[in-house]
Amino acid sequence: MSKAMVVDDSRAVRMILSRILREVGYEVCDAANGKAALVRLAEEPDVSVVLVDWNMPEMDGLEFVRCLRSDPGKAGVKVMMVTTETEIDRMVTALEAGADEYVMKPFTAEIISDKLRLVGAL
Repeated sequence: MSKAMVVDDSRAVRMILSRILREVGYEVCDAANGKAALVRLAEEPDVSVVLVDWNMPEMDGLEFVRCLRSDPGKAGVKVMMVTTETEIDRMVTALEAGADEYVMKPFTAEIISDKLRLVGAL
């Protein structure tokens, strides 16, 4: 079974995304911010996809993506930014930083599944 990580400071969003990921066959772990996610990724080296929010305390999603992409050992990890940031320049910034896809909140299970397929994670 593939493993996914959900990174969001909202417990409710973590639960919703985790449920969607489990329904499509992922084992799921989570973290409340980018800093905690980096620690968790060191403990869970088999994570193949990360869904990350932009706006979080301690380390936001953009900084997390940049840190993750600076680690050659994590180059194969697919990253999907799932955020309330709807401006096109924010999307471009996230993709340039290394996010593979971008989903705007609110989302549906179908949108998440479609984006996972698009990046080859389903």
